[in-house]
Amino acid sequence: MLLAGLFSMLMLAATAQSADAVAGATKAAGHGQPQQAAAEAHAGCPMHSLTPSMDFNSVKMCYVPDLGAFVAIDSVECCVHLVSVETMDTVACFKTDNTHKRHDLKNILRPVSVSAMGEYVIVLASAVNDTAYVAILDGNMKEVARRAFQSPMYAMRRDGGALTVVGSNPYGYDINILPLHRLDFEQFANGEILSRHYRVAKQSEKIKQSDPVGIGLTAVAVAVVFIALVCIALLISGSGKLIARSEEKSKNKGKKAPAIKPVSDGSSAHADDEVFAAIAAAIHLYNDELHDEEDAVITIQKVEREWTPWNAKYYNMNQYFNNRK
Repeated sequence: MLLAGLFSMLMLAATAQSADAVAGATKAAGHGQPQQAAAEAHAGCPMHSLTPSMDFNSVKMCYVPDLGAFVAIDSVECCVHLVSVETMDTVACFKTDNTHKRHDLKNILRPVSVSAMGEYVIVLASAVNDTAYVAILDGNMKEVARRAFQSPMYAMRRDGGALTVVGSNPYGYDINILPLHRLDFEQFANGEILSRHYRVAKQSEKIKQSDPVGIGLTAVAVAVVFIALVCIALLISGSGKLIARSEEKSKNKGKKAPAIKPVSDGSSAHADDEVFAAIAAAIHLYNDELHDEEDAVITIQKVEREWTPWNAKYYNMNQYFNNRK
């Protein structure tokens, strides 16, 4: 039990150390305070242009008035189709990633959302693991500019001169704001980007805040171990008693109850013995009178019989032996 308690304490300490390491790595990656983020937003990308009512949804199809066509996503074939309104046929197609003979399905960049900017189309493609990109396409669905990310993204929205792309990371959420001005694709591809990573506190970190030393967790771990051992001991003892009771019942069923003899006094027992003796003598005399007295004389006579072939043994033998010379 002491070893189990020590093991629980070591596991809790390792969990707390891993949480500290993750928190330190997040801070070292440049996750600043909200005030610093706001300052950088006003200095670089127009984060202040985000309206409070902005929501982010994945758009599978949108209409481009300047092109007179619809833009639709085919996530199975990793294609973005430009469909003409007049003919309702695919005019052009953009393939977000090559899927020929690919077995790493989680690394395939599939189209997630589309948007329109004049005669240009904005496409967001993302993989399941850790990569994504935003591409700007012209009217012929040819790529004009691209911006890559190091985490999966699932939605985007254009607001004024900025493109906001949201996604997730193993520890929380990502918000990326890119400058997006009309016909300024160089700044879109190589300009400054405002990235903020919002980290969600894990359960271990919440426990560490409420119990920094770890006394509560240690007490809980030791109590759980002791309770588990007590339950196991009670279970074993109870099962042993049940087995013993079942064996006793089976033995008692196999034994027959002894016959109960009537209780009688001495005089009646003596009278019964005399009656039994008289009956036995009468039976003996009756058996002797059934047979006559005979002399014990034994007579032996020899009887001669004529020969007959009915008992000849050689007739029962195989003919091969009779014909052999």
